[in-house]
Amino acid sequence: MGGRSVVLLNILLIVVAVSAGEAEEEPVNKSTLGLWENNNEDELDGGFPSLDGILHWAIGHSDPAKLQQQAQQHLSTQDDHILQKRQTEIKEVVEKLEEEMPSDSKLMQLAIHDLKNNNNNNLEDALHQLLILVEAIHNANNLHNMGGLSLVIAQLNNSDHTIRTTSAWVVGKAAQNNPLVQNQVLQLGALPKLMLMVKSSFIEEAIKALYAVSAVVRNNDKGIELFYSQGGDIMIQGILSNTTADVRLHRRLVSLIADLAEYQLVYNSNLELPFLNNCALVKVLFDLTTSDDLDLQEKVLLAVKNLLMLESTELLVLDGFCGLKGALERMRLQLQQLIREENDNEYAIDVDGLCKEVNLIYLEKLTKTRGLNNISVSQVPT
Repeated sequence: MGGRSVVLLNILLIVVAVSAGEAEEEPVNKSTLGLWENNNEDELDGGFPSLDGILHWAIGHSDPAKLQQQAQQHLSTQDDHILQKRQTEIKEVVEKLEEEMPSDSKLMQLAIHDLKNNNNNNLEDALHQLLILVEAIHNANNLHNMGGLSLVIAQLNNSDHTIRTTSAWVVGKAAQNNPLVQNQVLQLGALPKLMLMVKSSFIEEAIKALYAVSAVVRNNDKGIELFYSQGGDIMIQGILSNTTADVRLHRRLVSLIADLAEYQLVYNSNLELPFLNNCALVKVLFDLTTSDDLDLQEKVLLAVKNLLMLESTELLVLDGFCGLKGALERMRLQLQQLIREENDNEYAIDVDGLCKEVNLIYLEKLTKTRGLNNISVSQVPT
């Protein structure tokens, strides 16, 4: 039977069903009864010459509204069945994939196994695998228990600078905002090595090492104390005063200064960091305000803002905070020129607003420190 005949039969079944329902309520039409009594075998379906004939008769003796309703119900039932079948198939495929997909723990074990073999051909892939996995805090917490953290730290001494770079990156990623891993890294003695790597001639190695140093010492008393005892202040001033250093190093170091100052402000830490109220450090920061890099300028302002709020910087404030007023004025002139040249650069406008805020904080602290509220001080630049 052809495709057209199948379609007609499906429609016919619905129509006849509706017609049959109507027949129970209506008297029999004898004029049509004879059509069904014809037993001529040469004619199809009791006297109708074709399926078309049956269809025409059925449609003529049915209610169109009921016919449409029955057809929709029939199609809806078929659609629901197909949908349920496909949903079941998809669920089975997903469950199978989940069974076959290795867990994070298994992937970490494989990566750690490659680190143990110490084969440089596989080390880079293994480290990148761990770099992705330790973004999840539970994986970072398990890294040391699985023997992976000490192996990663060991690779900080690898002769290949790319391996050292990725290893430092993994350490920083695992330790970021994670006190447990921070303390583990400190116990394994990795911080001095990372600080040494910050001075590397390979710029990516230096950047990733500084990233790790910042992650390990952030909001961690032991880490900050060790950082300072290992000459962290000298490292900071040395790199910031190097005008040829990569701007990414400058940005991260300035952010580190801001973090160290903020830690003392937020946690009321008794840990003293004399270099934070050292005029030499502040002047190095001010020198960076001449940079064309807006991101760096913003970070400098945030660092200066935090330093101004420290009680230990009161003497610096009384002494003009190492030339802060002049530095802010130069920065504002530079920002306003940039705003004019770049049609109201929104980022420059935001940095300019921060510049005004820092100046206001300075003036307020100067008044408070002098203890003379009636002393006339210069107004905030407009």
